[in-house]
Amino acid sequence: MTTTHLLIVATVLAAVSYFAGRARAWSVARENGGIRQLHSLPTHHGALVAIWCFVPALLLVVVWKLAEPVYIGNIVNANVPAELSAGDERQIALYRNDVENLISDGDASQITDDGKRALGERLLAQRSSSSLALTLLALAAALGGAAFAYKRIAAPTRARHSVERVVKFLLVSSASLAILTTLGIVLSVLFESLRFFQQVSFTEFVFGTSWSPQTAIRADQIGSSGSFGAIPLFTGTLLISAIALLVAVPFGLMSAIYLAEYASPRMRNITKPLLEILAGIPTVVYGFFAALTVAPAIREFGSVIGLSVSSESALAAGAVMGIMIIPFVSSLSDDVITAVPQAMRDGSYALGSTKSETVRKVVIPAALPGIVGGVLLAASRAIGETMIVVMAAGLAANITANPLEAVTTVTVQIVTLLTGDQEFDSAKTLAAFALGLMLFVVTLVLNVIALLVVRRYREQYE
Repeated sequence: MTTTHLLIVATVLAAVSYFAGRARAWSVARENGGIRQLHSLPTHHGALVAIWCFVPALLLVVVWKLAEPVYIGNIVNANVPAELSAGDERQIALYRNDVENLISDGDASQITDDGKRALGERLLAQRSSSSLALTLLALAAALGGAAFAYKRIAAPTRARHSVERVVKFLLVSSASLAILTTLGIVLSVLFESLRFFQQVSFTEFVFGTSWSPQTAIRADQIGSSGSFGAIPLFTGTLLISAIALLVAVPFGLMSAIYLAEYASPRMRNITKPLLEILAGIPTVVYGFFAALTVAPAIREFGSVIGLSVSSESALAAGAVMGIMIIPFVSSLSDDVITAVPQAMRDGSYALGSTKSETVRKVVIPAALPGIVGGVLLAASRAIGETMIVVMAAGLAANITANPLEAVTTVTVQIVTLLTGDQEFDSAKTLAAFALGLMLFVVTLVLNVIALLVVRRYREQYE
């Protein structure tokens, strides 16, 4: 029985155990004069029996699957040819992978090599025995745990406390998993970045003005020594993000104010879903739109007024990216503006303020923290965008503040560096992790600054 089938059977047994435990609790309640005589509800008793049924089987499966590869590895090491047993671990791993591929269909009889066929038959036999043993032990653990909890059902049994402890543990585990995942991402990027900074100076990377990560793969190969100055990438990222925010924030905020304060309910119900459709359009479609429509239009308009516009420009990418993130600003701003208490508006009207004055001096300041949050989300979306930049802004690493020239961003270079077969010992590949670390640090600093600003303004309206 496969692991998936085993877990499905354990889940079914847990469901059966729940109903059996609940029925047993009702029976105990009737014997003791009613349900009020029970410390916990019958549902709690049923849930406790189900937990005792499922959890032991799950733990056994997890421990078994963690220990099984070690046991299989010992079998492989004991059955490899003598000439390989004295070699390094890579040769043994290649030999094992070859055998694994040959027995992937569950049959080792077609293997011509006697040593590999013997090892394949041994592995298949061990896996079959391991699967059978795991199935029997897991079912025994599930049935034994259910029987143990079923017999303990009685009027004074504190089933509710036990169930609540299990639920609390699951909630804490879920919260911890998110934190640990974030920590794992940060540490993985940090360790690879440290390897990069062992080959390239940190000051050269952060303050260098030339980005050309091409390096020679072999000592006898003609190639560049590589230039890893990231200033052009940071400049391009900030330029395109700034253009996108200059487009998204005014249009998004004004549309949110209109929908929340001025639009009729019928107009709001029609306009808001149409506006939020922009968030569901794939970024590659925006990229096509930027490359085939916006960029040529900007180039032709520039030629009419005498400006030299690159075929791939930061203005085209930033403008289309701004259109893409308008729903992030508009939707969140609309929600926080709508959440402002009506009493604040009524008080402003009572003092003689007009509707526009109320919006500018009461509603917007009160909703400022939520609006800033929407702008931050839009900024993060703009900084992390890749496809539009690749298709509309190009890959040229230029230090420029001219939006009519071609630039590139940090995320585009990360994708470029990690595309295809790469050696993770070279500075070229490790540079992607260093770029990711710098992007993470810059984003974190911006978020902290924004939170400080929001906290300062929020105190005026609490």
